[in-house]
Amino acid sequence: MRRWISRVSLLVVAVVGGVLLTLNLSAWAERNASPALPLEDLRAFAEVYDAVKKGYVEPVEDQKLITEAIRGMVSGLDPHSAYLDPEEYQELQVGTQGEFGGLGIEVGMEDGFVKVVSPIEDTPAFRAGIKAGDLIVKIDETPVKGMSLRDAVKRMRGKPGTKVKLTIVRKEVDKPIVLTLTREVITVRSVKSKRDEGIAYVRVTQFQENTGPMLVDHLRKLRQDGALQGVILDLRNDPGGLLNAAIGVSGAFLPDDALVVKTSGRLPDSQREYRVRPSDYLRGPRERDYLADLPPEYRSVPMVVLVNGGSASASEIVAGALQDHGRAKIMGTRSFGKGSVQTILPLNNGAALKLTTALYYTPSGRSIQAKGIEPDFVVEETEKGAARFLREADLQQHLELDGKGVKRAGSGETATGEDKEEAPAEEPDMPPKFEYGSAEDRQYQAALKWLREGVAPPAPPAETSALGQAPKAAKR
Repeated sequence: MRRWISRVSLLVVAVVGGVLLTLNLSAWAERNASPALPLEDLRAFAEVYDAVKKGYVEPVEDQKLITEAIRGMVSGLDPHSAYLDPEEYQELQVGTQGEFGGLGIEVGMEDGFVKVVSPIEDTPAFRAGIKAGDLIVKIDETPVKGMSLRDAVKRMRGKPGTKVKLTIVRKEVDKPIVLTLTREVITVRSVKSKRDEGIAYVRVTQFQENTGPMLVDHLRKLRQDGALQGVILDLRNDPGGLLNAAIGVSGAFLPDDALVVKTSGRLPDSQREYRVRPSDYLRGPRERDYLADLPPEYRSVPMVVLVNGGSASASEIVAGALQDHGRAKIMGTRSFGKGSVQTILPLNNGAALKLTTALYYTPSGRSIQAKGIEPDFVVEETEKGAARFLREADLQQHLELDGKGVKRAGSGETATGEDKEEAPAEEPDMPPKFEYGSAEDRQYQAALKWLREGVAPPAPPAETSALGQAPKAAKR
């Protein structure tokens, strides 16, 4: 079953990109003069445009035709390039600041249904028990099948305090689940922490503008109760975000001027190295250097980084840098595999173009694109194996590297639960929500054991370790 996955966040276009650069399009065009336009192809476009305007069954506005033509041109390149209308562009900007309205879920479209990519912690969706992989088949009483992702997102939006009913299908549940959620203003706290008997546990849920300073504040408070035996940095289900935030988080644990990530693309500006230096992790020259306040022991104390199939982009930059420098052991399951750089090009009409312009590489020169970060210690989420994650290698038109350079690949094939739409059960008892950093968190407990006792977790059985990996049909 072929599928097209188009990722959009509810009320915010999720920043699942390692690099978000903003450039002026006219300046871009002047510096990068293109060859002569393909006149014959443009003539064919004009003919199609004229035929649609004159003969389509109902009138179509010029703006709609042009906008959809642009969307089609860009979306066919790779899963992460996109045309952002003014509303979407504004939402992206707001999302990087850590506050937006809605239910708190990142969603995509799969086989005509809205698929939950990831619930955001401490939001209505998370508290209701919504899980990654859930399919939303109804919004209130309206079936989602045949609805565009954009229309579905609009239906889930609304004034804080109002309610919306979602009917979801979950693979391991026989009947659809009906949940009534109350919309609220979502303020994402991208960093959480606790101290566990001398072990500092820090969880980063997304890389936003304030993530670096927030991380340092947490680390300083954790140190106030005495010396630390180790640090656990939890990047599980972190979809990524801003590059400078990723460099700042890496810099909290690496020496000054250490190489964090390299980028490479066709343009001269894309050939760059990003290091632990203020010019690379601060938002501007006037921002205070928050890493100067960090206790120096965080750059030497034993460390574990937790990742899984939901750890993408900026999360992989951090994990790859700490792994390559030998600073931390990576534990969990293979990460998402998003190793591409998106540049934001603002347009004169208030819209923007999000264009993949480069790939990034770890300090040792590894490309993560469609491969991910392989953990030093594989620890499945449960004794029965890891959850099945949608990964970069599953996405249609994802980029891959071969001996000749960059190429596009097709998508993997997975079951979708499309045939499970039946009479819903009314508000069933939801399974208990998984709490990161708890006694039931198998991966967290393995990290604690390694830091305290130096005991590496046992390798999973061969039939279990394959769980949670990309489908066999997917190219790697």
